[in-house]
Amino acid sequence: MTRFLLVTQPITGHVLPALPVAQTLVERGHEVRWYTGAKFRSKVEATGAVFEPFRAAYDYDDSDFDAAFPGRGSLSGVNQMKFDLVHVFVKQLAPQHRDLEAILAEFPADVILADFSTAAAASVHERGGPPFAILGATTLSIRSRDTAPFGLGMLPDGSPLGRLRNRLLYAFAARTVFQEASAEAARQLASLGLPAVKVEGVILSPYLHLQATVPGFEYPRSDLPPQVHFIGALLPDAPNGFTPPAWWPEVTHKERPVVLVTQGTAATNEEDLILPALKALAGEDVLVIAAGVKSNGSLGINPLPSNARVEAFLPFKHVLPHVDVYVTNGGFGGIQYALVNGVPVVTGGTTEDKPETNARIAWSGAGINLKTANPTPDQVRDAVRRVLGEPQYRQAAQKLKAEFSKHHAPAEAAVLLERLAETRQPVVEPLCMEERVREDGVRTLAWSPC
Repeated sequence: MTRFLLVTQPITGHVLPALPVAQTLVERGHEVRWYTGAKFRSKVEATGAVFEPFRAAYDYDDSDFDAAFPGRGSLSGVNQMKFDLVHVFVKQLAPQHRDLEAILAEFPADVILADFSTAAAASVHERGGPPFAILGATTLSIRSRDTAPFGLGMLPDGSPLGRLRNRLLYAFAARTVFQEASAEAARQLASLGLPAVKVEGVILSPYLHLQATVPGFEYPRSDLPPQVHFIGALLPDAPNGFTPPAWWPEVTHKERPVVLVTQGTAATNEEDLILPALKALAGEDVLVIAAGVKSNGSLGINPLPSNARVEAFLPFKHVLPHVDVYVTNGGFGGIQYALVNGVPVVTGGTTEDKPETNARIAWSGAGINLKTANPTPDQVRDAVRRVLGEPQYRQAAQKLKAEFSKHHAPAEAAVLLERLAETRQPVVEPLCMEERVREDGVRTLAWSPC
């Protein structure tokens, strides 16, 4: 039996993509423990994994980052991203490292699978721990000669002039965007007796990086590390017992285009995107669904537009197959869910990793990036009209849907992790997945070098 230790920050967008991976590893007969925040204990245990709580590390509620990290709420844009790098992520390095070493003393894992922001997996390995893999559930923002640094939201450029631009931007970002994070990382690592490293973006494992998307949604890189494997979308299943609202037949038997609007799980101010979208589309011949709204009263619109339907929660699994345009602030998971269903996107968000995700929407052609977290109703209306009226956006989204359909991400992740556990060497060769059906009808995947 192989032992896997999963490690995720206590953040919804980091935990949800790992759920199907954990469940698949358990189903394949492995022993899995999962280190994350107490808020997610029930979700972890539902996969069959054993929950391991934060002890030395700071466990917070990600539903209100500003309350969990005083001083954050007064910042925006790059300044907020710099704050997050230091306070939300890098300052957790040493305490998370100590927690992981304590867990490994009791549970000697063969492989650690960490989310893209958990540097403690690397520091534990440096101190003699097991090999580690990274689960990339955001954009692939590792350094490349063909791309700009993480956080700037700039399109790639692999031309000679573009590579010069990129080198200069990396030097500039090291002295500005990442300077405080790198200094804090040096302090954290020094407390563990380890040398300093530069902070430049998401973490890259030298062994295995599981990128939860498809190449068509990611910038091309001539220097892409061979241990990076694109596995498709990791989509958590819908909660059991979904009861459709009374107006649901308007979605399933639609007579007009359906526009879904959500605000996300981190930047949740409904006035940023949901309110402008409802105002923008009030006079349009579309059905507007606003999901993730606390209550009708919280929007300050009374009465709601006649074409608007508001819900606190709607499972993407059930609603997105019927949607014509998805309006979002740019959460990576929601966008992947939309593209798996071939739904074009209008994005408006500038916090966390959203500038990078939203730039890729524009680059891929699958939607429009408004480049602001506070769009006007006119901006939203014009973008939705363009996406509905110009076929190239849906065509690009449908092309990505076809690319996603070639993957079974949880199984591919499990097979690659098993390969790492078996060899304890970098998994660099491309793998071809062969689907097999057992006598009991269960689908399994076997790997072999292509």
